[in-house]
Amino acid sequence: MLQNELLHLLALLRVDGVGDIVAKKLLSHFGSAEAVFKAKKKYFLAIDGVGETLYKNFQLPYSLQEAEQELFFLEQHAINSVSYLDSAYPERLKHCIDGPVLLFQSGHINLKSQRLISIVGTRQITSYGIDFTKKLLADLAPLNPVIVSGFAYGVDIVAHQAAMEQGLQTIGVLAHGLNQIYPKTHKKYVAKMEEHGGFMTEFWSTSNPDRENFVKRNRIVAGMSEATIVIESAEKGGSLITANVANDYNRDVFAVPGRSTDKYSQGCNNLIKSQRAHLLTSAADLVYMLNWELTTNNHKEKGIQKQLFVSLNEEEQKIYDYLLAKGKELLDIIALECDFPIFKVSTHLLNMELKGIIRPLPGKLYEAL
Repeated sequence: MLQNELLHLLALLRVDGVGDIVAKKLLSHFGSAEAVFKAKKKYFLAIDGVGETLYKNFQLPYSLQEAEQELFFLEQHAINSVSYLDSAYPERLKHCIDGPVLLFQSGHINLKSQRLISIVGTRQITSYGIDFTKKLLADLAPLNPVIVSGFAYGVDIVAHQAAMEQGLQTIGVLAHGLNQIYPKTHKKYVAKMEEHGGFMTEFWSTSNPDRENFVKRNRIVAGMSEATIVIESAEKGGSLITANVANDYNRDVFAVPGRSTDKYSQGCNNLIKSQRAHLLTSAADLVYMLNWELTTNNHKEKGIQKQLFVSLNEEEQKIYDYLLAKGKELLDIIALECDFPIFKVSTHLLNMELKGIIRPLPGKLYEAL
């Protein structure tokens, strides 16, 4: 984005009475932020829902002055600015009427042709939640999703760490400007996060992590992702707000069930019970509901996805990987190449056929599905 346009876009967002929806209306009508500021009164007032008070606010100097200060901060810290009109802007967020006009990013974020899922939940994550999150991302890792969360205590930071451990891109959506990190104890994760993705926010350097900012932040977390997963939640909590926003945006929501007596499973159980979330017990549930298996054209990836639904022992896995690479092969050749006796291979092939991941063909041939 050109510096002059960014300056006027920042100023536009600083005018009293201009939010994301009004800003988009003005930008659509005039074509650019600079053109909005230069528009004559009669053209400005011709826009439905825009009154004289708002026009007068555009004549005041404070918005451009504040924009100049913020632009200086962005340049000094090499922060990337992405508008909702840019190709680098999260594609699904473009379709949210109240999605931010402008996002600020740090790190190495790449959202092109990527699967995005958001993981949210309680700040008081239990060992059950930790184990589930780590297992989920380990199983999803071959499909290379981008993991989005809020960089908060509990489920958020566990999801970010688990994603980085699997070599996945992960994005922390912040409720404040990029001049600070909240909570402060998470500063130790910043460098690694920026290597594996980075941070995103709509808030200026003058913004603090105020309570209302977290609610606004949640719409970005929900809106930019294909699905939102609630790992653990009490009966009330911020993650439930994110789940409700995701439902409003017509996104898929998943919740991990727990015992009825567990405090931090009550929110998830209620989401499932009220049919506001799909039940999530494994990566296979997510892959199936999002049709990831049906939309991929990569044969190896199909094999990875198929394995999510079954459990293979070490020898079965070796045979399956061999068949996946070959496509189809004779029983005798499978035994020879995998270095197993024919009787053992026959037993494994039968078990794998029953699990639905291979099929027999005429002439003692077997094929991976």
